[in-house]
Amino acid sequence: MAGEPVPSGTSRAVSTVDVEAALAVLPGPRTESSVGFEAAWQGALAAIAAAGEIDLICHITPDGDALGSALAAGLALRSLGHRVRVSFGDDPQIIPESLSFLPGQDLIVPADAVPDRPELVLCFDVAAESRLGLLHDKAFAARTLVVFDHHASNPGFGTHRLIDPGAPATAVLVDELLRRLGVDLDQDLATCLYTGVATDTGSFKYAATTPATHELAGRLLATGIRQDLISRQLWDTSSFGYLKVLAGALERAVFEPEEADGRGLVWTWVPYQDLVLFGVTVEEIEGLIDVLRRPAEAEVALVLKQDPDGTLRGSCRSKGTIDVAAACARLGGGGHVYAAGFSSREDVPTVLDRFRAALGSAD
Repeated sequence: MAGEPVPSGTSRAVSTVDVEAALAVLPGPRTESSVGFEAAWQGALAAIAAAGEIDLICHITPDGDALGSALAAGLALRSLGHRVRVSFGDDPQIIPESLSFLPGQDLIVPADAVPDRPELVLCFDVAAESRLGLLHDKAFAARTLVVFDHHASNPGFGTHRLIDPGAPATAVLVDELLRRLGVDLDQDLATCLYTGVATDTGSFKYAATTPATHELAGRLLATGIRQDLISRQLWDTSSFGYLKVLAGALERAVFEPEEADGRGLVWTWVPYQDLVLFGVTVEEIEGLIDVLRRPAEAEVALVLKQDPDGTLRGSCRSKGTIDVAAACARLGGGGHVYAAGFSSREDVPTVLDRFRAALGSAD
């Protein structure tokens, strides 16, 4: 596929028979019990086997784990002869430039191309129903809705719930899906899965990274993908306009040492006018939070990004002593203990007041 950061030549398939042992060492619950988790797998596989048509969806403004997981599953199911569509609930749909290399994008269709009452929907990396966007009603109208996710804040929606808070990325669950379907890894699948795992582990530096994570990465690399080119596209490539937007956001940054129970909050915001002025999309500035979270004086970092309609999208990070997923849940969002987000139609001062209050009760 054009733009794919892998070398040319025939891909070399690698077996995934070791995935059960790898998943076994991941910490944290998978569902209410291991028996329930296996029952969910069996229900999901039966639904897939019986489906004539499958819609695969992920959350709005998809990141590498969401889109990589959906595309990997879509490619695998297509290789087995299934009719598949991949979509997400934004209008317009924008694929971030950092993810433009992902294989399988010919599977992506607009949200309105998904049937009103789908036969089977597979949902990837969606921590809350609100993150389904325009596909919310269609997903819940489906005969069967299978949810693959790793967010501890997921409330447990869907017909079959494959939710593993111990997994570092939803892509880990998709890797097991491929094994259970009998699909061997090739370079296209590995590119999608590696992108998902690398994205949600912060290039393997976050606390959720385990020995099993590196074992999975090793199997993905063994297909011959170029992780150096993937990483360059994900983290080390931007437009010049992004640098100007970043400069403005850092100039607006505020440090509030008394917030977060005295452990410090650093925040900034990006008005939509800045994006227009410098020709930058809101998706391109997703990584801004990783710059803002660096100060040693602040336990929590928050970036508010403004959409064209005025909606503020908040991305926040914690260094570990405050559960930002719990704080974001109080604002209608969710995520992980260390990384979470939310959306709001209120103005910046109001959102900040609510966020500060939520932090105060999120220890």
